[in-house]
Amino acid sequence: MITGELRNKIDSLWLMFYTGGITNPLDVIEQVTYLMFIRDLDDIDSIRSKESVMLGVPYKSIFNEDGQQMKWSVFRDLPAATMYEIVQSRVFPFIKNLHGDKDSAYSKYMADAIFKIPTAQLLEKIVTAMDEIEWKNKDIRGDVYEYLLSKIATAGTNGQFRTPRHIIRMMVELLAPKPTDTICDPACGTSGFLVSAAEYLKETHKDEIFLDAKNKDHFNNDMFHGYDMDRTMLRISAMNMMTHGIENPNIEFRDSLSDQNTDTNKFSIILANPPFKGSLDYDIVSADILKIVKTKKTELLFLALFLRMLKTGGRCACIVPDGVLFGSSNAHKAIRKEIIEKNRLEAIISMPSGVFKPYAGVSTAVMIFTKTNHGGTDNVWFYDMQAEGFSLDDKRTPIAANDIPDIIARFNNLAEEKNRQRTDKSFQVPKDEIVGNDYDLSINKYKKVEYVAEEYPTPLEIMTDLNELEMQITSGLAELEEML
Repeated sequence: MITGELRNKIDSLWLMFYTGGITNPLDVIEQVTYLMFIRDLDDIDSIRSKESVMLGVPYKSIFNEDGQQMKWSVFRDLPAATMYEIVQSRVFPFIKNLHGDKDSAYSKYMADAIFKIPTAQLLEKIVTAMDEIEWKNKDIRGDVYEYLLSKIATAGTNGQFRTPRHIIRMMVELLAPKPTDTICDPACGTSGFLVSAAEYLKETHKDEIFLDAKNKDHFNNDMFHGYDMDRTMLRISAMNMMTHGIENPNIEFRDSLSDQNTDTNKFSIILANPPFKGSLDYDIVSADILKIVKTKKTELLFLALFLRMLKTGGRCACIVPDGVLFGSSNAHKAIRKEIIEKNRLEAIISMPSGVFKPYAGVSTAVMIFTKTNHGGTDNVWFYDMQAEGFSLDDKRTPIAANDIPDIIARFNNLAEEKNRQRTDKSFQVPKDEIVGNDYDLSINKYKKVEYVAEEYPTPLEIMTDLNELEMQITSGLAELEEML
């Protein structure tokens, strides 16, 4: 969430683009992302050069001797006209052709990228302004995207609301991916889930990945898959993944719900926040998905899609609107029954409605399940999240209260959850009880509220107190009248 000084800096940056003739927020996002990527290349190259000296291992810079002027740290100090010439004629073609594999996602979506900053003076102002922003904070880029997207009236019509990074990280930690997993987000946007999964793997399995040639190759080429229907998002996504050290992510232009997507029994992990609303061409929805659930609601269709795309034994953590949990239509009941009866539903984590503020106030939950094709649901774990580290108003300021560490700790020790009472934040519900409630998965259906008896004065005591107060007021008024 952008506030205070940072918001002022982004507003100032936005105004520079707007007054310079670039008024489409998505164009602004693209141009800012390109410049962030160029800046990142310089930072990453410098870090790796220093590491090679410290470790005594060879490292070949992506900038050759003739390319030193293409470094952000060099061209930013040059005169405006010289900087513009270098960025337009050398740096931009350089990043468009940076990836050697012409069939890679990066090459594919950068091919039609256009450098749109029209003048040297505007570029100089933008570069100076961007140098005053601390981009190393991993949440900044997503916040900038979200904030700029909020400036257009159509924001959110296709479900393009960014998932908060701390919620993404929680979902990643709940599934705890391993170096051998194959991970997909069929509605990837800027690849927040994939980037977070990569960061988690580097933190928890660094040696296993980078000291094993097979695992390293899998990490760089085959592990991460993302689909989206917005080419701007795909360009940002490809650069985002490369910036985070994934050399060749599988980022594709694809309507995941259509026959374009033939993925079946392919992935071991799916992490997603699919669109809850937006345009849907019902006629092109894959017949395989409609066999599971016949509906036009994208949130239900995506759940059916996840089941199809997962391998047997594969796991999914996805965000769903609360309506999915208790909706009474045949389609709602059918998808819940499919997950509970034919697969293994593990957890429902109910989140407060302010999680997506100020851009949406919808109540949501995280659903976690495993594809088995033969059932396995025994007890479903419910958690009533009441705080996630930020205020639940439009300001979303950091606060101390945060249930996320507790959620992760309890989920990783479900054996201890069996004896918890229904009045606690978390508890387990047997499958038979859920089936008896028509597969209703709303936490309020099962949570018990503990009522504490309160004692109040009797009416006679209240009247006596009122009479005493009235006498005191009358006496005080009489004293005041005598003084006057």
